[in-house]
Amino acid sequence: MVVLKVHDIECAYGSVRVLNGVTFSIERGGFTGVIGPNGSGKSTVLRCISRVLKPVRGSVFLDEHNLYGLSALETARKMAVVPQETAVNFSFTVEEVVLMGRSPYLGRFQAEGKRDFEVAARAMELTNTGYLADRLITAISGGERQKVIIARALAQEPEIILLDEPTSHLDINHQIEIMNLLQRLNREGGLTVISVFHDLNLASQYCDDLILMQNGAIFALGKPGEVLTAGNIKNVYGADVLVKKHPVTGRPTVMPLARVQQKNKPQGRVHVVCGGGEGAVMLALLVNHGYDVTAGVINAGDVDWETARLLGIETAEEAPFCLISKNSHEENIRLIKSADACIMVSIPFGRGNLKNLEALSLACDWGKPVLVLEERDIGERDFTGGQAGQIYDELKKKGAVVLKDKHEILKRLKNII
Repeated sequence: MVVLKVHDIECAYGSVRVLNGVTFSIERGGFTGVIGPNGSGKSTVLRCISRVLKPVRGSVFLDEHNLYGLSALETARKMAVVPQETAVNFSFTVEEVVLMGRSPYLGRFQAEGKRDFEVAARAMELTNTGYLADRLITAISGGERQKVIIARALAQEPEIILLDEPTSHLDINHQIEIMNLLQRLNREGGLTVISVFHDLNLASQYCDDLILMQNGAIFALGKPGEVLTAGNIKNVYGADVLVKKHPVTGRPTVMPLARVQQKNKPQGRVHVVCGGGEGAVMLALLVNHGYDVTAGVINAGDVDWETARLLGIETAEEAPFCLISKNSHEENIRLIKSADACIMVSIPFGRGNLKNLEALSLACDWGKPVLVLEERDIGERDFTGGQAGQIYDELKKKGAVVLKDKHEILKRLKNII
């Protein structure tokens, strides 16, 4: 069921238009993140939804009612806001600050009653701030203050909570604590959460849906895996990134690919046998250390293939889920012949990529230096009934050097090239 609908809104600060034709819907009980570079309009979206900034065109509906047709009290009982800046300059106690969240339920000059104190105590319990009740808000840490402000918002007993970068300026421990709290309130309490994020990885790990903003408009909207692609991030942020699945959650993880501009000639040419995302870091390290890098054979669309494209690395490639063909095998051999050294990362082997091992065996026969990164035993990665393990052992007998760490590979390369 849709709880919030934003339809074709346009917002402006004076003569400067900052939102242009923004339309989206939020399902009840959802956890939605709004992301985008500075100046993209993401915080303005929240200001519009929270009635701080009225759109010059378009509509916002809350439970099918025009948001701007509701009273401030009606809105405050349904929706709470946690702003980006949470500084409180007056010496209120934490309990007093949380009780401020009960103001939508109190008449003018009406004192808080038993229920108000019970709701405030429950909000402090949920946010683990009860032990701070008698402390002054000005005498607690930034992370503690952020939780108190969230407790104040919860004391409103809202159906929706809006947060503008709730983890900004906090250390990683407080970031995780606050995000886990919001997730628990969302999953267990049915609270609808809409939050602006600066950190793409936090947004990815906690949100059900993401809205990616660019220049005051929605560039992409959908599940984290649909929105957080290398192409979208390049188009919106202008940054080259690698997007991989988190090993535990399976959600996308964004890693920037910093490329150092080399003023001198390349230190040498290195060919990397990789695939399945196992070579992405190695490829980036080699490029950043000034090597001319090639790679193969990699399946098109693979994470390593994507990384190679972003880094401008020449590759021997094969169609997805296909055995290495004669043509791609020959292209791989051509790249190996032109390299000063070869590296094989800790990839799994099946029938489909067995020819990569055969190509490296030829490199050893030609006297090419071959460095093998062994982060996992070959027995754990051999899905060929032992055939890959046999060729692997032959490589070592032919002189391939086995190393356990990527930085050991870099050190050894300096002595080889």
